[in-house]
Amino acid sequence: MLRIGLISDTHDLLRPQALAALKGCDHLIHAGDITTSAVLRELELIAPVTAVRGNNDRDAWAQALPETQVVEFAGQRIFVIHDLAQLQQYPPPADVRVVVCGHSHKPSVTELDGVLYVNPGSAGRRRFKLPVAIAELLVDGEGVSARIIELEVPPAARRTR
Repeated sequence: MLRIGLISDTHDLLRPQALAALKGCDHLIHAGDITTSAVLRELELIAPVTAVRGNNDRDAWAQALPETQVVEFAGQRIFVIHDLAQLQQYPPPADVRVVVCGHSHKPSVTELDGVLYVNPGSAGRRRFKLPVAIAELLVDGEGVSARIIELEVPPAARRTR
């Protein structure tokens, strides 16, 4: 069985809690809004990384990242895109079993018409009251399952005037 770590929307903040949760993964997928290549370099110290460009990945290094990618593990094809709303513009191949996305910062795992949709949420700065999270896929020749992993991070300090 392969363990694939899913991370998104780090926005130049790679938390130690995220690194610890991803340790031991066979492969990592970053679903965009990375904002600095240093994040990818640090993730590559854990496992090989597949990444797509998010709407905030604008610097020159990010232009080398594709808008979408398809990867395969143990016969299970995974489509990676930053913003799920762009699926009409970039439709996944028909044989895809999993769609991994980011953008909304809302972690979720849903299945629709035999396709598993996974948004690991945001592992970067907390947005609103959403959890800080990553996700993992467990993949074998028989199938794939996903779960959200909420990271324990201290509450943001309140601003004082």
